[in-house]
Amino acid sequence: MTNERGFALLAVMLVLALLGALVAEFAFSMRLEATMVRNYKEDVIGLHLAEAAVQQAIRELLTDAPLSGFAGEESLLTFFRSPTQPFPRLPRAEVRLGSGQFAYRISDEEGRLNLNTALPDRVDRLLLALGVEKQARDTINDSLQDWKDANEDHRVNGAESEDTYLKLPVPYRARNGALEEVEELLQIKGVTPALYFGSREQPGLAELVTVRGRGQVNINTAHELVLKALGLSDAEVSEIVQSRRTAPYASVPARFTGRGLSAASLTYRVEATGWVDGAVRVRLLAIVQKTSEPGTGQPAAIILSWNPSPPAMP
Repeated sequence: MTNERGFALLAVMLVLALLGALVAEFAFSMRLEATMVRNYKEDVIGLHLAEAAVQQAIRELLTDAPLSGFAGEESLLTFFRSPTQPFPRLPRAEVRLGSGQFAYRISDEEGRLNLNTALPDRVDRLLLALGVEKQARDTINDSLQDWKDANEDHRVNGAESEDTYLKLPVPYRARNGALEEVEELLQIKGVTPALYFGSREQPGLAELVTVRGRGQVNINTAHELVLKALGLSDAEVSEIVQSRRTAPYASVPARFTGRGLSAASLTYRVEATGWVDGAVRVRLLAIVQKTSEPGTGQPAAIILSWNPSPPAMP
């Protein structure tokens, strides 16, 4: 009788232990599922917030302000009705909307060097200004030209699919056409993440080059290193930077004509973030081009590129 009671007690304890394990597993699964649902919800909200940021940026782009530049000592891009009339900026940081916030940065895509239209000597001068040694410059420049040309014949210091890219641990082919996104640079021989992303002290290629726009560089918004890439001297670059701090150029001065410069832009980069509960949930990069509605001439915008998860600095 005692043995039977002992076995019964053991059986009950085993059943209770099993039930306890099942309850614990169920509770863990429910917590995990709740966390996943909450993360998904916050990601969706963050995406909508970032999209709202892009739309507000487009509102600024479509104002009746043909010039863009920098007001005073500030580094924020500002739109101007005339060289002496800056258009008021809309809030761009910590903008509350619903249960979250959004922020965005507008920069001039035509203030960057267009890799699809720039001659090799301009690319070389930009790399030189970034402190890249000659051998590395030759490798990057030749590989960039190989990436864009239609054949599989590599230049002296270049690279093509068969001889380089298909032999990598993760193989791929050269595009053999114009770059579609700036991020493609990371696939081109010689371009390192450090050169692409830059540092706190110096911008990288991601900030200085583009694959969009009309090919000319806006004198009012171009970085000093981009102006040097166009062949301007240090004195000329200093003159431009000092002058545009007072007011943007309404047109390119005669002494700078024929250097690949313009004084107006149509293409802009919008870097937006959506915040939920104080944390960034989504980053969004959009390239937007100003245009006009056919027939009416009303201002409109075309989104040329939409990247909800652009590469982040390592």
